[in-house]
Amino acid sequence: MKNRIVLCLGGSLLAGVSLYASEPVKMNVVYILADDLGYGDIGCYGQQKIKTPNIDRLAQEGMQFMHHYAGCTVSAPSRCSLMTGLHTGHAQIRGNKEVKPEGQQPMAEDTYTLAKLMKSAGYKTGIFGKWGLGYPGSSSTPLKMGFDEFYGYNCQRQAHSYYPDHLWHNDTRVDFEANMKEGRKIYSQDLIHEEAMKFILKNKEEPFFAMLTYTLPHAELNLPHDSIYKMYENAFEEVPYDGKMGYHPSEKPYASFAAMVTRLDKYVGDVIAELKELGLDKNTIVIFASDNGPHREGGANPDYFDSYGPFKGVKRDVYEGGIRVPMIAWCPGKIKEGVKSDHVSAFWDVMPTLAELTEASLPVAGDGISFLPTLLSRKGQKQHKYLYWEFHEQNGREALRSGKWKLIRQPIVGETILELYDLKKDVHEDNNLARKYPAKVKELEKLMDGARTESSLFNFGR
Repeated sequence: MKNRIVLCLGGSLLAGVSLYASEPVKMNVVYILADDLGYGDIGCYGQQKIKTPNIDRLAQEGMQFMHHYAGCTVSAPSRCSLMTGLHTGHAQIRGNKEVKPEGQQPMAEDTYTLAKLMKSAGYKTGIFGKWGLGYPGSSSTPLKMGFDEFYGYNCQRQAHSYYPDHLWHNDTRVDFEANMKEGRKIYSQDLIHEEAMKFILKNKEEPFFAMLTYTLPHAELNLPHDSIYKMYENAFEEVPYDGKMGYHPSEKPYASFAAMVTRLDKYVGDVIAELKELGLDKNTIVIFASDNGPHREGGANPDYFDSYGPFKGVKRDVYEGGIRVPMIAWCPGKIKEGVKSDHVSAFWDVMPTLAELTEASLPVAGDGISFLPTLLSRKGQKQHKYLYWEFHEQNGREALRSGKWKLIRQPIVGETILELYDLKKDVHEDNNLARKYPAKVKELEKLMDGARTESSLFNFGR
């Protein structure tokens, strides 16, 4: 088998170059993205109640990013940022805009994506899990956006059920009669994981880019009552969820949530085991991340599990707990072991990092900066002047981080409050310094105003 480097991501990077061999090579990429997994939901970031041995091992043997940020505080705009290399001030999708009966607001047909980048570099491309960036038949389905294969949910709203009546394989609807009329027999995540593993095996002899966008641990809080669930079945004092807020009832939501995180961890372990079985483990980078902060839906209780870690805020907040996410990069012999990096990065950095790694040219300008130097512990890592987010629910929210400073402007519609925090001294964002440092507020507001362009789909109504 040729000497190749496999990159398994969950939040960013990978590619090929002649950095590690006598002749040019192409690195495979596997990007693993969790759904609504909080910064503190896994052991290596401080979790005490939930077991995540495989992910923790990645951190012990690789690089743990302590200042990595999602594209947004909810799913669709966060994933659009990841796919396009643009922050939400410039991206097309800036909110979870639904399209009935199935799907979300699509990206434009000519949108340049990560998958198109990787195809241009000669990769087979696949995505397995949740899409959420279009609707069936729209201009923005996975196959039209550069993927050779897709298996999973087209619609993020339908992904709220782990026992759906259908999924999609490419452009073909796959119906599950056993799940109809509340049958709830076929569990989606196991099917999605199985198809992802098939893709890796099928393409083991050629460069591939696989995005594994599992929906764990997003609500609903239900899963098979197998050995993983039984680990937690009687571990917590439960508050049953009755299903009144739109998700399926859960008798033991705490046990279910913990088991969902551990199940995700098992999938990560399966990927690593498969790479070892195929003889690719020595040339593999694994990166793992989440699409935004932890949720409160379906009976979930991030307070009980300290899902947001040392931060304040959850999903839909632009405080650190809503947007700062775990990211781990692993490649034995290439990425140093046991490193905790303070490099500040975000989803929109993934595209330029992949471009540098694959030596592919980017035909469009973006907002990102490659963090390859950090991964390889090299000098010359460039830094962001600022990171920017906007969120279009709850009358609008904006946030900007520049160095140690964080400015929040919310709500946008109505009486706006300015919040200024020194993240170096106040990571929990308790002490609003806006009145104390008006010059700094003015400086950051100017950056914030210049960070965005109006979108025909979303604006703040200003």
